[in-house]
Amino acid sequence: MDALEVIYTRRSIRRFTGEVISDELLQKILKAGFQAPSAHNRQPWEFVVINDKNKLRKIMEFHRYAQMAENAGCGILVCGDSSKQQTLGFLVEDCSAAIENMLLAIHSLNLGGVWCGVYPKEDLMECFTKLLELPPHIIPIGFVVVGHKDEEKAPRDNYDVNKIHYNKW
Repeated sequence: MDALEVIYTRRSIRRFTGEVISDELLQKILKAGFQAPSAHNRQPWEFVVINDKNKLRKIMEFHRYAQMAENAGCGILVCGDSSKQQTLGFLVEDCSAAIENMLLAIHSLNLGGVWCGVYPKEDLMECFTKLLELPPHIIPIGFVVVGHKDEEKAPRDNYDVNKIHYNKW
């Protein structure tokens, strides 16, 4: 797929076969995250790959929107290092760009993925921090569930000309 086709056809996938994600595919997904733009090129992202089924089940206990994790190949918690990027808004934007890059890579590899929000929900942040033993300067931003697809979704056209403004509102 070319870049625009990947962007136009990506959908959130929540049903997976349970098949493990190979190290080769996982590396490609993570590399895409590292290629994201970042404010002042600080690259504050840190990625925690979770392929331990017990940990994935524990995440399902506290994150109601991550119930699909048990049948996924793995999960990736995208975190921001506040010692590298002190401006919280930039840190969140940078990590969000990394998440989107990973979601596009996942789709281009014919896998499925879904972004489960974490930040700014204090309870979710606290649970991920405790479960994964994150140091105090590491802020959990988003959880990407990745797997071999057990569903297909048709592309959706979200283009809305009414939300486009030129030079003024």
